[in-house]
Amino acid sequence: MSGLRVVYAGTPAFAVPALKALLTSEHSVVAVYTQPDRPSGRGRKLVAGPVKQVALDAGIPVEQPLSLKDQDAQNNLRAYKADVMVVAAYGLILPQAVLDIPRYGCLNIHGSLLPRWRGAAPIQRAIEAGDSETGVTIMQMAKGLDTGDMLYKVTCPIRAYDGAQSIHDRLAQEGAEALLSVLKQVKTGSLQPEVQDESLANYAHKLDKAEAEIDWTQAAAVIDRKIRAFDAWPTAFSLQLDQPVRFFASQCLSTQTQQAAGTVIAESKEGIDIAAGDGGIVRILELQMAGGKRLKVADFVNARSLKGVCFSKEASR
Repeated sequence: MSGLRVVYAGTPAFAVPALKALLTSEHSVVAVYTQPDRPSGRGRKLVAGPVKQVALDAGIPVEQPLSLKDQDAQNNLRAYKADVMVVAAYGLILPQAVLDIPRYGCLNIHGSLLPRWRGAAPIQRAIEAGDSETGVTIMQMAKGLDTGDMLYKVTCPIRAYDGAQSIHDRLAQEGAEALLSVLKQVKTGSLQPEVQDESLANYAHKLDKAEAEIDWTQAAAVIDRKIRAFDAWPTAFSLQLDQPVRFFASQCLSTQTQQAAGTVIAESKEGIDIAAGDGGIVRILELQMAGGKRLKVADFVNARSLKGVCFSKEASR
């Protein structure tokens, strides 16, 4: 039996490994759908997304409709005669008419163990909530937000030092491997769809810059999880003299302190220790001062000191 005709829809880096896996498989990628180019950088020049670049390098036709709701866009998709459409972080809503076009429907590579986290930011919300594991779910797409039947799951532990970027990179690779397994089952007709339990579903709200400022009166574990969850974007921060100090990596210490929340109580090449509201201590491992570069603390303390600084909101405003 020959491979499947696949239309692939994705935009950011998360969607690249699965596309590359398809390009080296028995299946034929007949078209790639991706978001329109966006202005980027100081010159605001239009820049192609990571998925588009891979498609262009491979000589695959690229489609960048503003919407898939109009008849012309749907007719164009229909002309590719796809057996299946694979979607990974595409960014456009697929109406029911589109879901019905491919012979085997549309499959989604979703970065969580459904139905635990549906929505835009499942990786970050899993870390922020203190989940011990996450994963990838290959889902048969249906009307509704990440509500379709589950076809395949891969579990990934969330380790104490994991940030959103490290989990993102692992899940992108896991998703690629899972997709090929599912497509093999599509070909042989051996899929065993599992209906999602609605009572276990949570909505992973889109990330917002307003969430990124740290409230040091919170518990150390809560602060640590926020720093790690937001390491790629929007990046957790506190203000010092009205300038943001951004934190990228952290850990909780087992020791306690009586110092006021937000106070830098110690610093060394191992980390910058800051008091939290529950008496716990958050150790910062990587940071960036306003106008500076992202640095590991071992490099930062060679030239700067934050000892004695208090990051409480009252002190910084």
